[in-house]
Amino acid sequence: MAELEARDIEMEYERRDGTRVSALEGVTLAIEKSEFVSIVGPSGCGKTTLLKIVNGLITPTGGTILLQGRPISQNSRDRAMVFQDSSLFPWFSVARNVAYGLECQGVPAKEARRRVQPYLEMVGLAGFEQHYPYELSGGMQQRANLARALVVDPQVLLMDEPFASLDAQTREMMQAELLDIWSQSKKTVLFITHQINEAIYLSDRVVVMSARPGRILADLRIDIPRPRTLAVKRGDAFRAQEDRVWQLIEQQARLTMKATQLRTEGAAG
Repeated sequence: MAELEARDIEMEYERRDGTRVSALEGVTLAIEKSEFVSIVGPSGCGKTTLLKIVNGLITPTGGTILLQGRPISQNSRDRAMVFQDSSLFPWFSVARNVAYGLECQGVPAKEARRRVQPYLEMVGLAGFEQHYPYELSGGMQQRANLARALVVDPQVLLMDEPFASLDAQTREMMQAELLDIWSQSKKTVLFITHQINEAIYLSDRVVVMSARPGRILADLRIDIPRPRTLAVKRGDAFRAQEDRVWQLIEQQARLTMKATQLRTEGAAG
């Protein structure tokens, strides 16, 4: 039995003029326990929409999400999300931010502080417990976000382009740190990114989505041994995987551009 499964997910939106837009069409995906799966695809293909459906933030117009074989439809503690932008409360210390999810679950403050500390150490923020978000770098803020997601002990960790706002060097270092944290936590991860080499470096599998309406175009196994260092990105096997994924996405991106152009010309005409 898969840890997480999406079966025939459909998602339609209604525009202001009453017309319907299909964002996702027949998306079926199964993820095993402790597996790291990334989703890539052209802009607007529905990657983040799918992640929000998995998290229970959006209700699909069709299909089912299952966790360990049980249908799920609402947000709950068995799934935790790390967003692209820092979602830390500026008036809380690092430790209080990380403990926030536990407090929402009714965990007493003293017990929450005790449970937070190992995760601060895991993400490299020991010694920064009483700092505030404005005192942290972007990478450190995302480490705090990750610790806050992990401390509630979810079955599945959902990550929506968590490193997109970081500079290139910090992003590379955070990728390596995430793999180290994942190897310790053994969480099941569904990761959204626009960066192909990031997806390949992190993942057991890379799922490529088509242009809107989003469908699964390819589900590729990444046969690069673990543990991985950043040096693997310079290897021939890695580059071959990167070329393979890019060819699929390039084709879909061109279709998206053409569709946009036709809509623009139709509106102008």
